[in-house]
Amino acid sequence: MWKQLLAGIQIGNHQSIARAISLVENEVEGYDHFLQSLPIGKTPITGITGPPGAGKSTLTDALIGHWTAQGKKVAILCIDPSSPFNMGALLGDRIRMSDWYNHPGVYIRSLATRGSLGGLHPYIIEITAILQTAGFDEIIVETVGVGQSEIEIAGLADTTVVVVVPEAGDEVQTMKAGLMEIADVFVVNKSDRPDADSFVKNLRLMMAPAFNTDKKIEVIKTVASQKEGIAELANAIETHQQHMSFNNRKIWLLTERVYQLIARNRMKPYDKKAIYQALQAKASKEQFNLFTFVNEYANTGNA
Repeated sequence: MWKQLLAGIQIGNHQSIARAISLVENEVEGYDHFLQSLPIGKTPITGITGPPGAGKSTLTDALIGHWTAQGKKVAILCIDPSSPFNMGALLGDRIRMSDWYNHPGVYIRSLATRGSLGGLHPYIIEITAILQTAGFDEIIVETVGVGQSEIEIAGLADTTVVVVVPEAGDEVQTMKAGLMEIADVFVVNKSDRPDADSFVKNLRLMMAPAFNTDKKIEVIKTVASQKEGIAELANAIETHQQHMSFNNRKIWLLTERVYQLIARNRMKPYDKKAIYQALQAKASKEQFNLFTFVNEYANTGNA
């Protein structure tokens, strides 16, 4: 089964890609050996992140149109928030990208965060590795838009695009410690709105003391709904990826991915349903102490 799937993935078969992602998500027997058999993929990953309402989905849709017009094959992973109870996606609709679902050069997959706090899917590293094997020219990961905690994308994407809008104003000051510092490219979307030019100017002024680094960070004005500024954005992304130093950025990205994979493997013995059941018997007692419970559960598997 796995060998057939790999053969299908390598020729870009969308059904094989979808099947492999589902099997890896559910940790079906043999998935770990399958992942170890994947060829090294070199497709660049572009992360699209930013606060809710910035127009990330519309911008992603416009980028798809730009790259497919150049004859490129594009894969998109759309991360949706999930229910804390059943881990299913709460926002599964991707109406803005509906034009691309039947396009032979475009693969779109919606994924739930499944409780992940960093705005990503817990198997995002494995899923992007599958897509890289499938021979796509571009991979886009659009994060959930949960705000300042959404910085995990910096450990996955070769290029992180942070999308803001002119109305952000003073909020940008509070973002500097989070989303602002992970940006490789800034997009000021909806820049046909009043004060956009002033906002862009202030953003550029703020960046120098905020980053204390020699890297140049482009600020691109777009009106994604009108496809304005998209060619400039695509060029900025491609330029960043071409000049990215392997010894610095790439090794750091790999370090982040290795760390996340090791951490998740170490957490495998701890099942949330089992913890829930253990808490049912303990949490209602007057003498319940969270930290005692955690210490005993971590050491013995029960409390």
